[in-house]
Amino acid sequence: MSHDAKIPPKIDLVRPTWSVTTLAKIARKNVLELIPEQTLTHPIISGTKGTRWHMIMDPEALQRVLQENEPNYPKAEVAKSIARPAIGESVFVADGAEWRWQRRVVAPVFSHRNVTGLSPKMEAAADRACERLDKHVGGSANLLDEMVRTTFEVISDTTLSGDGQYDSAQVQAAFDAYISRTASASLLDVFGLPAWVPRPRRVFGARHIRYMTKMADGIIVQREKSGPQQPPDLLDLLMRGEDPKSGRKMTTADIRNNLLTFIFAGHETTALTLAWAMYLCAFDEDVQSRIRKEAQTAIGSRTATQADLPKLQFTKQVIEETLRLYPPFAMIARTAQAADELMGVEIQAGDTVVIPIYSLHRSRRLWKDPDAFRPDRFAPRNKHPRYKFIPFGDGPRVCIGMSFALQEAVIILATLLARYRFTLVPGKVPVPRLILTLRPEGGVHLNIERA
Repeated sequence: MSHDAKIPPKIDLVRPTWSVTTLAKIARKNVLELIPEQTLTHPIISGTKGTRWHMIMDPEALQRVLQENEPNYPKAEVAKSIARPAIGESVFVADGAEWRWQRRVVAPVFSHRNVTGLSPKMEAAADRACERLDKHVGGSANLLDEMVRTTFEVISDTTLSGDGQYDSAQVQAAFDAYISRTASASLLDVFGLPAWVPRPRRVFGARHIRYMTKMADGIIVQREKSGPQQPPDLLDLLMRGEDPKSGRKMTTADIRNNLLTFIFAGHETTALTLAWAMYLCAFDEDVQSRIRKEAQTAIGSRTATQADLPKLQFTKQVIEETLRLYPPFAMIARTAQAADELMGVEIQAGDTVVIPIYSLHRSRRLWKDPDAFRPDRFAPRNKHPRYKFIPFGDGPRVCIGMSFALQEAVIILATLLARYRFTLVPGKVPVPRLILTLRPEGGVHLNIERA
């Protein structure tokens, strides 16, 4: 590590020697604390705690798992059992033929044309965020809460056209409760018990799932009665979509599961990225000044738009460096279906292959000063191996909403940094905590002044 490197909050990885019971307790607190520190210096490590597992941190091996031999590595049942109660067999959970036909239906929903057309909704949400932040000028605010609200407004307006059939605060609370109380690792998962064995924390969350399901079903029924919006939103596009190969259309349950997936993935992950990005900009005032200069030159005092994106290159670099340091999905798992070999290591059918994205993005083998915040890593002149940086996954199952999320994040961050200056609140340092997503525990509390 260079002596001049400024290091933002991180979790120091360790050499775990705990029992399975202790591992499960730690997993419920912070899954990051289960990642061995060897993942920062090795391309692959293996173990047999609970089940045979392998952690992969090598771009070529990752290319094999995520692209070349992807059918052999479907999502691990542990991961699917966390998401399935809330979003069913949606495109996020499904595998094989079920996933392929859904992906063919959903992909056009996030085409470049459709995502570009949704920019005004993102701009309006950025404007409303500024109106709220105006009230905090001269004081401080929790920017995590503010970004969750802002991105929820975006997904509400782009997916549901601001449909008034639901209480947005209640929907948000239900998702938060589900993630924090029912999506954490279970001792039963560590032992590999089947999905039908009740998980107490998930049983506790059943009422939140019932609420979300009822809300989504009601919105779909109402849309069927009222007809599509003009212009059509993501729900309309989903409802009228069909598989170009078979002509198959989604049932109400399919639409509901994917709608809930859009709502969760479309606001939680982007909100976390923006909150971490704003903390990092307050942490490094030189970076914040560069964004502000770029944004004010490009947009002045108005709101950023999709058309401004080519002029907001450094802002995009800050988002990408934030995704490197704090990837929302910081760990993913796959289960080998048949024998394979990765980095000379034998993979047996049934083995769990873990991709600790948090470690990959901080690998001392792959990055210089890996824990430092340096957005210029992603300047156009700097090229990186494709599987070295995978905040959205990669291969056939790459996040379908990637362009939507990047467009939204750049528009909102540029708009806010053009108008406000953010500084750290002494004693308020967020701690990276991974349950299902990588959250800044304690919030992101920043002082706010006019730029």
